[in-house]
Amino acid sequence: MVVPIGWKLRFVLRRLGILLVQVWGIVTIVFVLIQLLPGDPTYLLAGGLASDETRAALVQSLGLDQPIHVRYVKYLGNVLQGDLGRSYFTSKPVLDEVLRRFTATFELITFAFVIAIAVAVPLGILSAVSRGRLFKRIPFVYGMVAGALPEFWWGLMLILVFFVTLGIAPAPLGRIDVLIGAPTTITGVYTLDSVLTGNWAAFRSAFGHLILPGVTLAFVYAAPLLKMTRTQTMEALDSDYVRYARACGMPVRRINRGALRNALLPVITLSGLVYGYLISAAVLVETVFSWGGLGQFAVESVVNSDYLAVAGCVMFVAIFALTVYVFMDVLQFLIDPRTRGDLI
Repeated sequence: MVVPIGWKLRFVLRRLGILLVQVWGIVTIVFVLIQLLPGDPTYLLAGGLASDETRAALVQSLGLDQPIHVRYVKYLGNVLQGDLGRSYFTSKPVLDEVLRRFTATFELITFAFVIAIAVAVPLGILSAVSRGRLFKRIPFVYGMVAGALPEFWWGLMLILVFFVTLGIAPAPLGRIDVLIGAPTTITGVYTLDSVLTGNWAAFRSAFGHLILPGVTLAFVYAAPLLKMTRTQTMEALDSDYVRYARACGMPVRRINRGALRNALLPVITLSGLVYGYLISAAVLVETVFSWGGLGQFAVESVVNSDYLAVAGCVMFVAIFALTVYVFMDVLQFLIDPRTRGDLI
């Protein structure tokens, strides 16, 4: 079924409209949380020994003496202009800090997501079509092992085995060796920037530092993808339309291709959910590996009571996840005719 351009555009505009409403709700919730959090930002900015006059001047300059609805309108206007405030701890614009650290998190979660898909989908299909008991038990055993302990514990175990014991992994101290240094910044993604600039020493170092944290996340979050792939493939191969196609003498390859296409639709939806969730799931893994990404920055901001930085991290993570979900909705709409009924 070919979807007319008008229906595609209407669907995309509808999803974008919902996204804007959700973003407005997120900004509002973040503003309310900032007002409810304990502590006085003037003490963080001026110090505990500052005079009352100095703190009063800071209160006036920050607009904290204004009514809450005035502060909300001002905050909303600043957010629309890309101004998330200035970090109390680093004294830099929050947006600059968030964007700089997001590239590190994006590199990590994308690498982990690719590994998870490359492992989970083939293993799930193999487990569904295999007649041996060994392959059929893989999803159950793997799910039990991966889900039994949190991801940061697996990260610590990988460090213990591959860095401390075997000595074949780099030290879990950031994204690249200190002696090599970061490549010339183009995208902020070290592995990509090193390839674009032809800095292969930086690429080897950045990729080596990426393996352990990426494998840690992929190992844990490939489990639900593996189970979903296996379940949906088994249901598709055992469905009535597949039995009918076999009875009609259709080629086995063509039958399997159609069954797998139907089976992978829920897997695509779950993949989007997993990818959107990884940005928040990477917080503890980034802390374990000193990754320097958005998650580690959020933890440091909480410890330092840097509320504007915390709000910026929360807002950015939520908007990123919602954007991923909108993209998956559009992709599902384009490949699954059953989702177009309300637009026909």
